[in-house]
Amino acid sequence: MIEINKIYIENCLSTMSKMPNDFCDMVLTSPPYDKARSYNQDIDKQNFNGYSFDFEPIAKELARILKPGGIITWVVNDSTINGSETLNSFRQALYFKNNCGLNVHDTMIYAKNNYVPLTHNRYEQQFEYCFLFSKGKPKTFNPIKVPCKEAGRVKRINYVCANSKEKGAAVRSGELREGDNNEMIIKNDKIGPNIWFYSVGARHSAEEKCAYKHPAVFPERLVSNQISSWSNENELIYDCFMGSGTVAKIAKRLKRNYIGSELNPEYQTIWEERLLNA
Repeated sequence: MIEINKIYIENCLSTMSKMPNDFCDMVLTSPPYDKARSYNQDIDKQNFNGYSFDFEPIAKELARILKPGGIITWVVNDSTINGSETLNSFRQALYFKNNCGLNVHDTMIYAKNNYVPLTHNRYEQQFEYCFLFSKGKPKTFNPIKVPCKEAGRVKRINYVCANSKEKGAAVRSGELREGDNNEMIIKNDKIGPNIWFYSVGARHSAEEKCAYKHPAVFPERLVSNQISSWSNENELIYDCFMGSGTVAKIAKRLKRNYIGSELNPEYQTIWEERLLNA
């Protein structure tokens, strides 16, 4: 049996082996990027090539333990090696689709307001990918709304709808509601876009100073927005690369349950402090 609201210090394949099929409502994680960082594990200290992981069996297990209608949010990016981006993020997305039977529900962009300038011959790297994989049609969508710039304005439709379906499409757009005499009234808000901007790093990604002992802190606002969008209270969120514990902390704060896996026991004191703060 597996316990909920617990972070297991072990390989995520061991954790998932304890889970039955169709167990988790949502998976939210950010895997190691292309051996780009050391996570202070002994293997990295002995031969620093960065940390890698066994992607394919992990992907298959994530698909197995995900409930029908559940979402996997996979936040990832690519390294540049010998002048070329690796495109491993896209290979992973195609594997989830072609080999795990999941849909690519959306490709979102997580963009950084305060990206780090580098010296090279291309534009500065500002974003990472948030691939959303669904097991069938998503069962939950709690969209983040943004204000309409011209809320309340009456918009005259400059054509006569040939049928109700055509007019209905405009009403369903999220920005317009039906008025009189072939007019549409702009709503107060609408579903936001799939590019999300955040300030990251010290004083932005996490509330607690201890979180920055981890080399790649998951931004709390990004995690909060993803969990709020694709799950409901009391549902179960799993992070197979728990790291500093952001997913567990935000899940607890948003009244969700969580399970995590993390290989490195050095991070336990970090997530314990952060969970107390949740």
